Amino acid sequence: MEKRALGKGLSALIPTRESAVQTAEAGGTTNILSLKASEVRTNKYQPRTEFNREKLDELIRSVKEKGIVQPILVRKTSDGFELIAGERRLRAVKELGIEDIPAIVKDVDDLSSLEISLIENIQREDLNPIEEANAYQRFITDFSFTQDAISNVLGKDRSTIANTLRLLGLPKKIQEYISNSSITAGHGKAILGIPTEEERLRVCNLVVKKALSVRETETLVTKRLGPKRTRAVTKDSDMTVIEDELRRVFGTRVRILHGKKRGKIQIEYYSKEDLERIIEMLLAKKA
Repeated sequence: MEKRALGKGLSALIPTRESAVQTAEAGGTTNILSLKASEVRTNKYQPRTEFNREKLDELIRSVKEKGIVQPILVRKTSDGFELIAGERRLRAVKELGIEDIPAIVKDVDDLSSLEISLIENIQREDLNPIEEANAYQRFITDFSFTQDAISNVLGKDRSTIANTLRLLGLPKKIQEYISNSSITAGHGKAILGIPTEEERLRVCNLVVKKALSVRETETLVTKRLGPKRTRAVTKDSDMTVIEDELRRVFGTRVRILHGKKRGKIQIEYYSKEDLERIIEMLLAKKA
């Protein structure tokens, strides 16, 4: 899959009113239309599910005083327009009872809509880790992307994407704690070392109750696993090399649990589709 250029920034896609004027003066064209806010429906690929009320109120005050500085980005649909980027601006306009909103209409498909929406939020650091993980999962589930393909599109390191996706393996309650900043993604990754969901929840509740740091959480997890389990997962340098190669091949986290006489290989997956992808790879190698 070819590397796309969206990760370079959104300034060319979503110019401000000022930059649009500059473009026009230079002989270019940027068509900013005035749309009825009621005609614009939200984006089904919006990765953001939580909107900070305090920040939204700040934006509402700004819009009330200065108007919309940056137009929203939409695409035409059979029944109006679908938002691609700018949901907070759209919400602010609707709450203020303003009828019209400046917009740029782009002819893009579902994939590009997801890419632009995700990139805009990432560049503005608006997404929490769970929202980001779910957005990556949409690439995999809806568009059959590999982690390498996501990395190319977004300009992010593949290991970062893989580690973020791992958070979706946590119980929903722990994901909620990460979403509302009760704990960090670092806490979540440490808790993933616990094998059972019940124990993960127990450890997480303890982390929240005692306000443990990530380092303290890692220590707690190690103690919970016990010395026998800790020795069982100790790997020599050769095993580490093999483990890294398997991660590269399967595009996901792989762990080798190596004992004296026997061991096992754990391959993580993050959805039914991801599991099917790995099975297909295993069967292809067998054939």
